[in-house]
Amino acid sequence: MSALESMIGLTGKVALVTGGASGIGEGIAQVLAGAGARVVVLDRNLAGAQQVAASLGGGALAREIDIADELSVTAAIAGLVAEIGAPWLLVNCAGVQDRVMMLDATAADWDRNYQVNLRGSFFCLREAAKAMIAAGVRGRIVNITSVAATAPIMPGLSAYAASKHGLLGLTRSAAMELFEQGITVNSVQPGGIMTPGALGATGPDPSERASAEPVLGRVTPNDIGGAVLYFSSAIAAHTTGQTLAVDSGYLIT
Repeated sequence: MSALESMIGLTGKVALVTGGASGIGEGIAQVLAGAGARVVVLDRNLAGAQQVAASLGGGALAREIDIADELSVTAAIAGLVAEIGAPWLLVNCAGVQDRVMMLDATAADWDRNYQVNLRGSFFCLREAAKAMIAAGVRGRIVNITSVAATAPIMPGLSAYAASKHGLLGLTRSAAMELFEQGITVNSVQPGGIMTPGALGATGPDPSERASAEPVLGRVTPNDIGGAVLYFSSAIAAHTTGQTLAVDSGYLIT
């Protein structure tokens, strides 16, 4: 193994990826598996998660989880810890992006975004961190937020953007609370990715706004995986509480 491989490789390390059955989560799982991690694909869509895990090889596993359900999260992570040990890495990627104009938004619209994107990510972070600490693992947590948390990107995303901005705050607070245990917490902000989840969500169509080809090219799920790999690797051992936008320059144009 070369010096560079030892710096970015994750050979044998357990990596949990929520929302890994499709879209950005699938791309992240592919990159992590390519770096040698034993990936656990976590998703409500168990059949999709199983298909992705089968394509990864390397002992990848698939498990059903509903991150909006606290009991589902605690049971899933406890079961995995008993089966294969504490995770080295948690990637909080599962999320929803139902779009509704602000003046038409209901409490139910806001609750759904909050329960999945923020509350559910907190449950996963909490349980993974407990498992790491109990096993003495100086692990990594990466939250997938959005450029919408930093700047408006299209109408209809007020609830989504607020939940993702909350996830940025959770990232920084968790980084402060966990650094003494050697656990780093960072976030990646994707931008301009037309995933199945984004295209299939309700509300205003994002396709027209996202149709122009960025100067740096279209961001792919695997590009987000590369950013996650950085935060997961030895190269980022001293990086915590930080956010990296992978958006082909969207936030500066």
